[in-house]
Amino acid sequence: MDLIIVESPSKAKTISKYLKGKYKVDASGGHVRDLPEKTLGVKITSNFEPKYEITPSKKEVIKRLTAEAQKADKVFLATDPDREGEAISWHLQTVLGLDGNGENRIEFNEISPSAVEKALKHPRKINYNLVDAQQARRVLDRLVGYKLSPLLNNRIQNGLSAGRVQSVALRLIVDREREIQAFVPDEYWTFSAQLQDTEKKYQQFKATYQLKKTGESIGKEQAEKVEEEVKKGTFKVTKVKKGVTRQHAPAPFTTSSLQQDASNKFSMTSPEIMLVAQHLYEGMDVGGDHIALITYIRTDSVRVSKEAQDNALKFIEREYGAEYVPQKPNFYATKKGAQDAHEAIRPINLNVTPASVKGSLDKKHYNVYKLIYDRFVASQMAEAQYNSMQIETESAGYTFKASGKAMLFAGYTAAYQEVQKDDDEDVAALFPPVEEGDILNLNALLKEQKFTRPPLRYTDASLVKVMEEKGIGRPSTYASIISVLTKRRYVEKEGKYMVPTEVAYKITDMLIKYFTDIMDVGFTAHMEDDLDKIEDGGVDWHTIISSFYPSFAEKLKTASTDGDETTDIKCEKCGNPMIRRIGKYGKYLACSNYPACSNIVSEGETEISEVRCPKCGANMIVKSGKYGKFLACPNYPECSSILPIDAKLTEEKCLDCGSAMLLKKGRYGAFLECPKCGAKRPQNGTDGNDKVEGVCPDCGKPMRRMRSKTGKIYYGCTGYPACKFLSWDAPTGTKCPKCGKYLVKRNGRIHCSEKSCDYTEELKENES
Repeated sequence: MDLIIVESPSKAKTISKYLKGKYKVDASGGHVRDLPEKTLGVKITSNFEPKYEITPSKKEVIKRLTAEAQKADKVFLATDPDREGEAISWHLQTVLGLDGNGENRIEFNEISPSAVEKALKHPRKINYNLVDAQQARRVLDRLVGYKLSPLLNNRIQNGLSAGRVQSVALRLIVDREREIQAFVPDEYWTFSAQLQDTEKKYQQFKATYQLKKTGESIGKEQAEKVEEEVKKGTFKVTKVKKGVTRQHAPAPFTTSSLQQDASNKFSMTSPEIMLVAQHLYEGMDVGGDHIALITYIRTDSVRVSKEAQDNALKFIEREYGAEYVPQKPNFYATKKGAQDAHEAIRPINLNVTPASVKGSLDKKHYNVYKLIYDRFVASQMAEAQYNSMQIETESAGYTFKASGKAMLFAGYTAAYQEVQKDDDEDVAALFPPVEEGDILNLNALLKEQKFTRPPLRYTDASLVKVMEEKGIGRPSTYASIISVLTKRRYVEKEGKYMVPTEVAYKITDMLIKYFTDIMDVGFTAHMEDDLDKIEDGGVDWHTIISSFYPSFAEKLKTASTDGDETTDIKCEKCGNPMIRRIGKYGKYLACSNYPACSNIVSEGETEISEVRCPKCGANMIVKSGKYGKFLACPNYPECSSILPIDAKLTEEKCLDCGSAMLLKKGRYGAFLECPKCGAKRPQNGTDGNDKVEGVCPDCGKPMRRMRSKTGKIYYGCTGYPACKFLSWDAPTGTKCPKCGKYLVKRNGRIHCSEKSCDYTEELKENES
């Protein structure tokens, strides 16, 4: 039996069902090997060759697939039809020991019985141009991320990361926020006139004042002048334009347009949309059956197959009527620079309507499927038609315009409604039967003060749109970029809008200062074009990396050493000169003999505290660490004592070792702790807390009066932890003559600690 390997178990389940047991279908779970996690994994001096390692979590998967491959008559690699999918197939081919020139790669744009059967009849070799393009992207991103992230951690704060594409996207968000912060609103005024014929034969309509020049605005004084002159003047109709306007159906979805539309209509995030779409592509349980619902979801093409288009036209004629079928089939131009490797996103089978699967899908999956379904059907339908009318009227030389449109033929809008824009014409406008030259009455003139608004912050939808327009990233990367920015807390959401955090400004400013090319939108787009050239087979991927890295490495060196200054101070460990550097905690001195000597010391006047070292008695000094300032002994390394910055040594002595006790604050209030032996006891207070009273009946040491969490007094042996004796009453240190248990002082008398014993005696005068 032949073996088919895909990425996900869901995809495997769908294909296995379609093939009805004729093939063994298994899943790799995505990549089975990658660059190492903790090392660079790129041999810079060996032509940037990557060093791949088997992903630890995939060792059992590889063991299972290897055993299945050895038993199989033939192995087919059916990963996704894109660069990353091709790279996964190549990695599988390598680790499973398959023939590198064997025709074992199959691909399909949709997971349907016919598409899978067709692919199995036409296997091909691995496309190494696609693999190289993916390798180049992976190596580029590793070099940039692995080199820049430590720089950010050293200069800004720990836990930061940078990426070749994500950093440019972050810059867009930061730049937009700065535009908003710098924005100064300008006042302007608008006018709308309620007009009606002089004989009032028809209802009034609204016309708005049209500025004479684009970008012109009206100030307060001019507004008052316009108002005065218009009211004195007479409104006359100067132009009437009637006609039928047509609106062409929108193209079927690409990855970008799907994310934008679903985000706008359902308020879903880009990562969320792509996860739902991935489920619909790989297959879901629908009405007791497991089927795939849509075609491949990572595409920048608006092209559809002739078969899909023919089926759509038949469906439209059957469901909507012949008038909804366009005279010529609709074709759409893919934007310049698109890879156009796959069809647009569409439903696999139009007979699987959204209504038929609504009961089997949750709300999010249903909404996205219906959106894709309706958009594809609409894309193949006839144009929508509207009766439109434009009226221009004039008073005192000022032009007022009214326009609107009314539905004449629904066309594609019968299947799909686009998001209404704020500046759209009034689609429900009533058209008064006015003619040129008519005189109109001014029923009311509304003057409204307004202010210009700053540009809007980015949403998931608008950021995806601008990334696509500027050539930043590719369809497969949009959602992951947004996901990283959110997870790293470089941006926060206010409603649906992205707001950069404080660290985002620091990262952006630093990278712009030292790495102008990487942070340049044009450079990033150009790099994407170079990756496309590798895929087309025109450029060796090593050439792209080698032309990029030397300049990058030089900038990295400058960024790492900017502000470094060699001093006359000698390293106390090896005697070499110390270098003054600037880090996230300020200036410090580092040995110039690094990495042989890694000595680092803080610079500046050392702050000496009044707290003395509990071990050697020296005045402790203030230092800064990962979690802020702390006190350290100046005699390090001979004495390694450290204390919190707010530590206070008291005159109280430890009852165990005699050291000065440290005053600390805990959950239940202040307490004393010995910095030398760790012994703890409550702080002395006016309530008699911590008073030595009584004798331990077990070891003979004095007892210490203490207070519990609830405020109740109890007595503990000062020999703790060697002796753990505790008592609610002060023991006298003597035994009961009647039963042999220890005696305690209670209520002004001496009692036996044994409740069943009734022995008691008077307190002696010196004990009271």
